[in-house]
Amino acid sequence: MKFFDFLKNYWKVPTPLEMIAAELAEAHLEQLQAETAVEYAQSIVNYNKARILRLNSRMDSFKSEEKK
Repeated sequence: MKFFDFLKNYWKVPTPLEMIAAELAEAHLEQLQAETAVEYAQSIVNYNKARILRLNSRMDSFKSEEKK
């Protein structure tokens, strides 16, 4: 009987409430994916800022050693 119910529901037109619920669930998933992408991008920005500070510091120390 479950297979017959599956076939019956397959061709059933969803109600407006079911459509709204499905779209809302999809929007939540897309928001989570976007937030993950933002967190990843922010971590790359932070990594490169720290890298630039480290390299500038290293460059300054080498420049001061060359002047001696």
